[in-house]
Amino acid sequence: MWKTIDGKLTREFVFTDFQEAFAFMTKVAVIAEEVGHHPEWTNIYNRVTICLSTHDAGDAITEKDTDLARRIDEI
Repeated sequence: MWKTIDGKLTREFVFTDFQEAFAFMTKVAVIAEEVGHHPEWTNIYNRVTICLSTHDAGDAITEKDTDLARRIDEI
């Protein structure tokens, strides 16, 4: 579930291992390139944390972020 933390739309994803987490990140990267909106994220072993905000809007959460979050959830 996405939460607003420090003014960013944030979610942590947990996978079985690093390889699965990295495969997920690759899929997200393809979508981010398609829509021209790139996440702030971290990966530690089997965990991927994604934070979304729109830099051009003063780091506010915008429709770009909610749309990208929806697309990520579809993965």
